[in-house]
Amino acid sequence: MRPAGEPRAAPDPDGAAYAQPTPRRLYVHDDLSDEVRRRLGPASAAGAVTRALFELLRRDRDRVIVLTLAEQLERVIAQGSHAPFDLTLAVGRAGERVAGALHARAGWFPRVRKVGLTRQEDGRGGYRLIGTERASLAEQVAGVAHCASLAVVDDTVFSGLTMRSVLEALPAALRGRTHAFCLRGVAASLPAIARLCPVTVGVAAAGRILEDVSFINASGLVLRVGIRREGRPPLAFFERPDWIRAWFPGVHAEVVDLCRRLNALLEERD
Repeated sequence: MRPAGEPRAAPDPDGAAYAQPTPRRLYVHDDLSDEVRRRLGPASAAGAVTRALFELLRRDRDRVIVLTLAEQLERVIAQGSHAPFDLTLAVGRAGERVAGALHARAGWFPRVRKVGLTRQEDGRGGYRLIGTERASLAEQVAGVAHCASLAVVDDTVFSGLTMRSVLEALPAALRGRTHAFCLRGVAASLPAIARLCPVTVGVAAAGRILEDVSFINASGLVLRVGIRREGRPPLAFFERPDWIRAWFPGVHAEVVDLCRRLNALLEERD
């Protein structure tokens, strides 16, 4: 959740550089409902707004697919068992949560090290990877060459930039003893990862990135964690209304309103 006291985002001059098409299939990972229930309770005002938001998103059943954590975990586990890995590199907090959830069910990841790495807009329509820790990526993966087996875990493979960067930072010999995992990904991005090491994906969506298929986290719709910008505060997706219009045509105004209301309720709680 957003840290207490974080200022409201300023007007966003870069939105046009990151225009979004309306994808033929949009996957929304529900990482919000359980968190709201845990923090505020199912009978809270935030709980009611969260339910209303997902009811609205699910109206477009042929195009918008809401994914739960449980079903994605089961899809990963159903693809085969693994002996416990000597070490697991979890990409960011999201990867750390996925590794913990998979370990609780399958026992694969007894030792987890978080790698602080995320994608940031460069303000010109592109992205760069930045570290979220003081140490560089090379420093964060130092000392892993001796591992008998290594897992690399993230929540999503979209373009594949983040996962590839972590794998390419590893010694080449170690990649032969490495297996990558993620809950969901764009199928077209997976071959580049599979050339580096085996990869298991819970939900692999076919099609062109953005035009045919896109993935978003529900938390990013509401909380200022979805859009990271160089030198400026992060934004929630609802603060780029053109994105919401592209993703949820016909109900975009209602989606923005519900996201704004839920953001205010969660900020008030913080």
